Amino acid sequence: MHALLDAISTLSLPMDAQRIFHGRGGLHPGCEQWALDAYPPVLVLTSFAPVTDEELATLGAALQQRWLQIAPQGAPLNWVFQYRHGGGADTRLMAGSVPEPHTVTEQGAQFRVHVDKGQNHGLFLDMAEGRRWVREHVAAHATAGAGGRGLKVLNLFAYTCAFSVVALQAGARQVVNVDMSRSAIAMGQYNHQLNGVTAGTSFLAHDIFSTWGKITRSGPYGLVIVDPPSYQKGSFIATKDYARLMRRLPGLLAPGGHALLCLNAPELGLDFLQDQMRELAPELIFVERVANPLAFADVSPERALKVLVYQAPPL
Repeated sequence: MHALLDAISTLSLPMDAQRIFHGRGGLHPGCEQWALDAYPPVLVLTSFAPVTDEELATLGAALQQRWLQIAPQGAPLNWVFQYRHGGGADTRLMAGSVPEPHTVTEQGAQFRVHVDKGQNHGLFLDMAEGRRWVREHVAAHATAGAGGRGLKVLNLFAYTCAFSVVALQAGARQVVNVDMSRSAIAMGQYNHQLNGVTAGTSFLAHDIFSTWGKITRSGPYGLVIVDPPSYQKGSFIATKDYARLMRRLPGLLAPGGHALLCLNAPELGLDFLQDQMRELAPELIFVERVANPLAFADVSPERALKVLVYQAPPL
């Protein structure tokens, strides 16, 4: 636990949502169970293994001590502890309170989150560089697409539509968001309203694999974002379903268009995506792997989040 305590002792006052300590990356032996995130004004401490009351008390005291050093006078320490186990999560408010609604920022965008319930808080912090790539890519192609009015974007497995928000902020002409979760799509619509980017976007609360007709008719797209869960029963299992997406990509992309393929499955390496893409969509050209945020550094890049960029051939 020493590395986590060291991270707390040097903590700066966080402004944007971000990871502070990433024990799961394996770079801090003995701290593999721990993660510490900032969803200002709340800190979220997560453990993937049982924790004693004494350990929590030690960490709570360290957070309080550091908070007194860095926070504005009178600002309370708000922190939540979550214990994840067996596919579930137990969450406790340890000090202070959680705003309702709770809105955080990232690179100038605002997103609603919910850190006091469930495992998914509304914004995946490890995808921050993926969102940065989308913002910069869309901005660089602001005169692309029909009539020079920016890219048309397809956002598959949209969740709360963070990719869509940043794409529209950067000048996308249109974004089509697809996710089978109606509650996630509703949160995505709220995020668009929060950022004042409601024009040019559509939301389909459907199973992607039964909605190909609507998806295809809205194309072709200058950018297709694919960010599925690695394993979600009844929705998507990467080992069998990713191939079904890859086969569709060439027909969805406009000439010269790009695809952003994401995979967060430690058991599946880079070759899982690259080998299948060579077999199933050989006309698409590999461009780059987008680097993960520095805070998510991993002893094994193969286990870490994979975000790959491919491009369709031009006319």
